[in-house]
Amino acid sequence: MFKTGNRAVPLVMVEPGRRVRLRAIEAGRGLRARLAAIGLVPGVELEVIRNNNRGPFIVAVRESRLMLGRGVAWKIVVE
Repeated sequence: MFKTGNRAVPLVMVEPGRRVRLRAIEAGRGLRARLAAIGLVPGVELEVIRNNNRGPFIVAVRESRLMLGRGVAWKIVVE
């Protein structure tokens, strides 16, 4: 599912402080629609604010900060 040659990885594997571009969302139509409603669409640039094993996964998208569950972060493919 994830190719290392083109550096596409799940969002949960990105370290804090890095900026990445959303490539795809490997999920059903419902989750893709919910994420699109909050601005997570292919092509958008994200900055990982917080990524540790405790607490929520936090990203900055445009002028907003979003908290995501780890399960959702695994389904977001970035490069």
